[in-house]
Amino acid sequence: MADPIIVIPARMGSTRLPGKALARIGDRPMIVHVLERALAAAIGPVAVATDSEEIARAVESAGGRAVLTVDDHICGTDRIGEALATLDAAGVHDVVVNLQGDQPGIEPDAIAAALGALEDPRVDIATLAAVAEPGERDDPNVVKLIGAEIAPGRLRALYFTRAPAPYGEGPHHHHIGLYAFRRVCLERFTRLPPSPLERRERLEQLRALEDGMRIDAVLLDKAPRGVDTSVDLERLRGAPQRKV
Repeated sequence: MADPIIVIPARMGSTRLPGKALARIGDRPMIVHVLERALAAAIGPVAVATDSEEIARAVESAGGRAVLTVDDHICGTDRIGEALATLDAAGVHDVVVNLQGDQPGIEPDAIAAALGALEDPRVDIATLAAVAEPGERDDPNVVKLIGAEIAPGRLRALYFTRAPAPYGEGPHHHHIGLYAFRRVCLERFTRLPPSPLERRERLEQLRALEDGMRIDAVLLDKAPRGVDTSVDLERLRGAPQRKV
């Protein structure tokens, strides 16, 4: 049986929306919403890995655990790799869930659902996706997962892109910012340099694909509202907030 830990990477210097982890949604910062949903998934301990003392204080004020990291990691998974030395130096947890800190609307059940893909021993990393809504196909802030259907509700990822792909008739899949790594695969990932396609698309998961790792996605009925831009943030602030 897997023994997961959830680690939420959060940084102050977000390219498109600096400081978004502390942006208020209702009565709480966004990072606290994500923390609460991770805890409600009840699959293992939860911590936030951050380069910011201010983010760490917000997490700890809400009763969560935060680990400070250096500020020059190129992606969230690299930040998690550093934090694990503090959180789990003994390597007790064999699955590490990277729940990105801009997913305040993700359902706890969805976090748990991703782990189902790791029941297949050939899968290195599990993630989530949903059929894209009208208008998302051409939005570079919505990452598209291009995959082969291997079972109902399950895709094997072939590529990820910000471009409108694949070409032709058929659904497009909105990738959701969560990765459940086998521990050995996360350690392998963090030893690799950033890959050419990762740098070009600004998508960390391409480092894993370029190295030959297999990523499978569990399909959800609907993608949760993520926050990439100020428009996303205002839209989420205007929506009813559901407590977990």
